Amino acid sequence: MGETERKLFVLDTNILLHEPLAIYSFQEHDVVIPMTVLEELDRIKDSKRDVARDARVAIRALEDLFHDATPEQISEGIPFSKEKEAKGTISILADFELQETVKAFADKAGDNRILNAVIFLQNKKAPRPVVLVTKDINMRLRAKGAGVLYVEDYRTDQLIDDIQYLTKGFQQRPGDFWDSVAEVESRTLNGKTYHTLNRAPFEPTYINQYVIDEDSDFAARVADITEETITLKDMSKERMMHRKAWDITPKNVYQAMALDALLDPDIDLVILTGAAGSGKTLLAMASALEQTVERKMFDKIIVTRNTPDIGESIGFLPGTEEEKMMPWLAAVTDTLEALHKNDHCTEGSLNYICDKANIQFKSINFMRGRSIQDAFVLLDECQNLTASQIKTIITRCGEGTKIVCSGNLAQIDSHYLTPVTSGLTYMVERFKNFEGSANIHLNGVVRSRLAEFAEENL
Repeated sequence: MGETERKLFVLDTNILLHEPLAIYSFQEHDVVIPMTVLEELDRIKDSKRDVARDARVAIRALEDLFHDATPEQISEGIPFSKEKEAKGTISILADFELQETVKAFADKAGDNRILNAVIFLQNKKAPRPVVLVTKDINMRLRAKGAGVLYVEDYRTDQLIDDIQYLTKGFQQRPGDFWDSVAEVESRTLNGKTYHTLNRAPFEPTYINQYVIDEDSDFAARVADITEETITLKDMSKERMMHRKAWDITPKNVYQAMALDALLDPDIDLVILTGAAGSGKTLLAMASALEQTVERKMFDKIIVTRNTPDIGESIGFLPGTEEEKMMPWLAAVTDTLEALHKNDHCTEGSLNYICDKANIQFKSINFMRGRSIQDAFVLLDECQNLTASQIKTIITRCGEGTKIVCSGNLAQIDSHYLTPVTSGLTYMVERFKNFEGSANIHLNGVVRSRLAEFAEENL
């Protein structure tokens, strides 16, 4: 690849915060890091924000590449690799020396300097394509308005292009299931019925995916997959709808599938996605109490979630770590109250059950380095986590631990995540072929008719 064929990529700060080692995704081309990006990384690395660690990782990666280089080499560009095949280079552009061509709002001085750098390189390197890569939608719009010819989002880490292609964890067959089946081989094993069918009509299919139909009572779960066939474990909708956990029964077939996965001891990871009010937290908490208190399968319940501004605001709240976490975990405590609202003394029941089930409320920021054994872990609001944060939690789970990750991709609060780059999306896609996990998208809002109308019409 000659120099004219290689593109020149200018990376914005948010790319290195989103994916600290993103520079290596471009190593077939030339990468330019404006000095402004290094200054912004420097400010962020000392902050209390949850991206401070990512900033430090990005800075270390750049230091590893540049540690032997002279100032001239750094501005000219050094190769990513010592191997002769590696043609790509990386350089730092002293953008503060450039004459300003972009006049814009003063409060975005950093962005303006980056845009200046891109336009300078665009003029200097023509006709080579100079591409600005940024995750900031507004920055992309401003760049185009300022005359930048090529502006792109960072898509290297996207597993899917559109959230509508995300697997839902079940497939619904039209009509009556058995009407569309030509050949089947059925057998009974340990009181359970299994059907082996041709795989082709079910594509795409994954292990532990549920199969339901529209007209009959048929429901099943994919128990085994070969190149030619799939084996379904017969479940029956009616049986699933009558299952109970902590006196909670499913309100629809989607909740029934979720409850089945939550109560199955062979499934270590359950991923629940769905709209607000679809019952994710309620089902997870009910099954946690059922299996910890009634069935004695776990020693404790650990409830955790991301607290974006934990560094700044948790310190000002009084009390222990658990008491500080309460404002963020109100969704879980509300759920516990709902499960015991008919008790003679709700508060007494809650205190008793928190003690009996050994419910611990933890911050995700303090989970690194732990090893969690024989616990039921509920990780709430997963849509705000990056893939690396979710990996940190899941790799903590030791023997006898079950983890439930729930979230709503329509309610992302993080500045750096979109539905397709959320850690929750990653997890659904990465674990869909893992036999120890199940994923269910809960359709329908069961919280109230008010919540249902709001979800559909607002």
